[in-house]
Amino acid sequence: MFDAGIRTLAAELLALGEKRGFTVATVESCTGGLVCGALTAIAGSSAMVLGGLVTYANEAKAALAGVPSGLIAQHGAVSEPVARAMAEGGRQRLATTFAVSTTGVAGPGGGSVEKPVGLVHFACAGPSGTRHRERRFGDRSRDEIRRLSVLEALDLLRETVLAGS
Repeated sequence: MFDAGIRTLAAELLALGEKRGFTVATVESCTGGLVCGALTAIAGSSAMVLGGLVTYANEAKAALAGVPSGLIAQHGAVSEPVARAMAEGGRQRLATTFAVSTTGVAGPGGGSVEKPVGLVHFACAGPSGTRHRERRFGDRSRDEIRRLSVLEALDLLRETVLAGS
């Protein structure tokens, strides 16, 4: 189901989790649960992955991850502040060491000049704060944008864990 690159990165994260004893949650919009799915596709993931929230609609971002509706109204769902709030809310609500979030425009429609198809914001909340990453994957297929987003989210999670934050 997941390509070799995703499986390798997910397995590396699970090995790190086993070694360091941290827990993880995902809060996903444009990836629709694929990040959590990539992690849980690896045997033994239940020791590290406590859960995942699929918060596709703005109402779900607010209700499940605690993202303030005013933040979404002010910045839009596809934004750094909302990605950060998703990760922080997921970490708090699921009581995990780390939480990674994704919010973006996977296309083929829904983009604008300001927020084009392929724009994705990622955040990872941990004990020492929250990291953010923005990627513009460009004019690619929906499947490819989502695949690249899973890789990026897993990479940001790995980077955050290795940095100890």
